[in-house]
Amino acid sequence: MEATLPNCPKCDSEYTYEDGQFYICPMCNHEWSINDEDASNEENTVIKDVNGKGSSNSIKQGTKVKGIKLVDPEDGHDIDCKIPGFGQIGLKSSVVKKVNK
Repeated sequence: MEATLPNCPKCDSEYTYEDGQFYICPMCNHEWSINDEDASNEENTVIKDVNGKGSSNSIKQGTKVKGIKLVDPEDGHDIDCKIPGFGQIGLKSSVVKKVNK
């Protein structure tokens, strides 16, 4: 399955491509870092229950996730985000899904 690249944040072109650690838009020449891709304006939710380390609380399926930022993987956690009731937390992108509006 081919990965879907994000549209250009500057001109919204769908013709972006990946070059090393950067996304590039051939339409407006905008370039941005893959690690700096900001998905904070998108609606996202947790797709399965997640148990937190050292906590008796778990993050339940359907919980809204805000302020997602892609980061270098640490213990498999490749996104930083905010979850109401939990605060800033690292998660695996495999447990978060974009919600279609």
